[in-house]
Amino acid sequence: MGEAIVVIQPEDSEAGALDEAASVFVGLRPRLFGIAYRVLGSSAEAEDVVQDTWVRWQATDHTAVIDPEAFLATITTRLAINVGQSARKRRETYVGPWLPEPVDTSADPQVGAERGEALELAVLFLLERLSPTERAAYVLRESFDYPYGEIARILQLSEANTRQLVSRARKRLAADRRTPVSSAEHRCLLEAFLAASQTGDLTTLEELFAADVVSYSDGGGARGAARKPVVGRARVAKFIGALASRFWPGTTIAWVEANGRPGVLISRGETLVALLTVSASAQGIDQIMWVMNPDKVSGISHARPEPPGVGPGPERD
Repeated sequence: MGEAIVVIQPEDSEAGALDEAASVFVGLRPRLFGIAYRVLGSSAEAEDVVQDTWVRWQATDHTAVIDPEAFLATITTRLAINVGQSARKRRETYVGPWLPEPVDTSADPQVGAERGEALELAVLFLLERLSPTERAAYVLRESFDYPYGEIARILQLSEANTRQLVSRARKRLAADRRTPVSSAEHRCLLEAFLAASQTGDLTTLEELFAADVVSYSDGGGARGAARKPVVGRARVAKFIGALASRFWPGTTIAWVEANGRPGVLISRGETLVALLTVSASAQGIDQIMWVMNPDKVSGISHARPEPPGVGPGPERD
């Protein structure tokens, strides 16, 4: 008997090509999300960018794409830059301080799978000072180790200009950022801060703080968050101490890994109140970040509050 010949109908071939294209996209999605999130500082905006990239990928002639990863990274980066430009204008009218949208990196492989550079909330906050194009160049180089030539092609710039963008971004971040403590030290400082803030211990609070510590409360107008940053060791200690009797009673906490660093979800009953985290160096805690905007903390609200008496929070009835 002769060999059987399988005739593939055109529609079957087309379906197979689409399945293969979808498989390629799914495999690259963590990286695409990671790029968009770091450029934008918002997981919601990053998800929108990745979705738009998928729509464009579906409409692409895949047989003409030699390197799908380079093609998709290019689309994602350029879309993220466009969104970042409009986001900067929106944030000018944001009520109170704007902080990046946190993600639980212990549960979200889309972010945690990549290098940690340009992922911490404090770093994302500093990146807001860069233009979207500068930010994209820095992210592609420092977080994803793209060659300068590839970054230049993605950004449609010369390689020399791309190197200048990355160098300028590095210098600006280095000037504004101290060497952070380890994750273990970070957690110890956050535990000590929680204990002192819950009891209103001003002396201990001041001992924990760097001289130029800043407390940022991001409520977006939706909560009773401070509308302006509080600056300086004594002022921040008094501000935190004043919260002891009216903020902490009746709350429970859940420890999470927020952007690669220990953080605490604070709940009152079934209502999530805030994500609290800090940045710290050898000089002490230099930034306290209260993310209180419900839209921003909803992405990590699946973490369950620890029962009373567990963790550094005081025992509750």
